[in-house]
Amino acid sequence: MLYLSTKYLLIMSDSPIRVHFVSMECYPCAKVGGLADVVGSLPKYLNDQGAEVTVFMPKYRMKWFEGKSFDYRHVSHFYLHHERIDYGIAEVTDANLGFRLMVIDIPGKMDRNGVYAGADGHFFGDEIQRHLCFQRAYLNFIVLSEHTPDVVHCHDHHSGLIPFIMQNCDGYRNLASLPVVFTIHNERYQGVFPWTMHYLLPQFDSWKAGMLDWGNLINPLASAVKCAWKVTTVSPSYMEELKYNSMGLEALFHQENHKCVGILNGIDNEVWDPATDPFLTSLYEGDVDDFKLKNKLALLEGTQLDPELPLVAFIGRFAGEKGADLLPGIIEESLRRELPLNFVVLGTGDKWVEHQMGILAYHRPDKVAAMITYNEAVSHKIYAGTDFLLMPSRVEPCGLNQMYAMRYGTVPIVHNIGGLKDSVTYFDGDNGTGLKFNSLDFYHVFEEFQRAIYLHGAKKLLTTARTNGMDADFSWVKSAGQYMDIYRSVTGR
Repeated sequence: MLYLSTKYLLIMSDSPIRVHFVSMECYPCAKVGGLADVVGSLPKYLNDQGAEVTVFMPKYRMKWFEGKSFDYRHVSHFYLHHERIDYGIAEVTDANLGFRLMVIDIPGKMDRNGVYAGADGHFFGDEIQRHLCFQRAYLNFIVLSEHTPDVVHCHDHHSGLIPFIMQNCDGYRNLASLPVVFTIHNERYQGVFPWTMHYLLPQFDSWKAGMLDWGNLINPLASAVKCAWKVTTVSPSYMEELKYNSMGLEALFHQENHKCVGILNGIDNEVWDPATDPFLTSLYEGDVDDFKLKNKLALLEGTQLDPELPLVAFIGRFAGEKGADLLPGIIEESLRRELPLNFVVLGTGDKWVEHQMGILAYHRPDKVAAMITYNEAVSHKIYAGTDFLLMPSRVEPCGLNQMYAMRYGTVPIVHNIGGLKDSVTYFDGDNGTGLKFNSLDFYHVFEEFQRAIYLHGAKKLLTTARTNGMDADFSWVKSAGQYMDIYRSVTGR
């Protein structure tokens, strides 16, 4: 029998848990949505609580990567069916992100000016091959590494085949005992492809095919839910909603419920700090109303919008899940009803929505300002300068915009689902942080608009709602502790 000294056990218990994040996005390197914000901030807070996180992401041909220093640790190749794939793994030595960043350099697959689509908005069309190459390159690196992690933490379907490959594919089975945690940021995107393309996967025993299959398709997201040791979603309410509305995966989430947990996302309070934000014209110095007014005047400078009226913002992707297709109709109806509201919109995506917003801004510049783009600096200015943030989401796994808004004293008006339900409490005149509607229709949205108009006119109530939001704690500290509990449970630490 082997006896370990007390000194050795103490060292083991105090040593950091080594975690690899595997993700297609990471702020500020490459961002499309909230996935990037999570991967770019959570590791810092995990490191503060006893982890040692390294983020692995593709090396894109995007602005952030220009001029960076890359220390290549591994260069090799593999075959994707008959295609030779050359790749390299490099550490970005001057990333200065608060965590270690490794990039996976795959010429011809990942060296593009975009994460999922080019600058013209068109998807690349070879997503399946790109995602498989990314996952294979990462696994080839760790299967040969002398310093394997204690936990592999995969994010969304782009890394969803990693658990299956580790446990079932030739050449990787020595990784089968390595714990994998899988986080679902949005189940609407599952990465499915037909069985006729199974040859792109490494060799595996055919009797294990059921761990890949859902609905007679290879489904990376479903496979990860089946194979991962723990599955997390980005809010508790969203975890429950997946059992009843998850694009055909409802039975799977019931089946795997024992290993699923919802953890509400947080935000990086250092990046989103109204007292120090370099993007803002005026910083917060203790008077929320003064802070909001100064930033509102700066935001509306050069526009025809009246700063005396309540200003409602929409920030985000023009996508159906965000309810963006409802936005033009909501604004048009507000104009028809002659509601004393102004609107500012920042976003890009669905071309019809882009076109409609452009038309509204052109014909009613006194009521609507629209920026058909995404600009990080402008988003900070909007959070600081607007009175209300509208989020008519059909699906919202967590949502970060409402947290940013409250951090900057903007009152959210949200559909009461998913993470919005968990993070926004209804303002009752004393307690609460925002306004919520339970049904996504004009009647309920405009009911909350009327309350917003009243709230804006009742200055003391508005100040209270703003202050409540700014005082709410949405930092990553609590959520990081919950992830640490999961890491300890799967490693036995």
